[in-house]
Amino acid sequence: MTERDILRIAVQAADDKKAENIVALNMKGISLVADYFMICHGHSDKQVQAIAREIKEKAEEHGVVVKRVEGFDEARWILVDLGDVVVHVFHKEDREYYNLERLWGDAPLERIESDLGA
Repeated sequence: MTERDILRIAVQAADDKKAENIVALNMKGISLVADYFMICHGHSDKQVQAIAREIKEKAEEHGVVVKRVEGFDEARWILVDLGDVVVHVFHKEDREYYNLERLWGDAPLERIESDLGA
């Protein structure tokens, strides 16, 4: 399974739980941590947790090793480490505050439109 396949699984899982403004940053050559960062948000603690849980469960169903999940109990910024793909699930206000898209502004956006609503 490629890192792009893992990204697709994460995008579709987030979309299934109605995550908002899902974006993927291509971090190849920019970060040594991962090839892709996926960023999305929810509007409540429960939705943020549901999004992260769905991503974790779908990844495991496809044989992807989930290295760690951080921030689940607080549900403000949950990080799901899928190895080559790191997923950031924010509460809306926290996403606006941390603004990872601006922080990693030199990273090109990955086209994920075809992965949404699938």
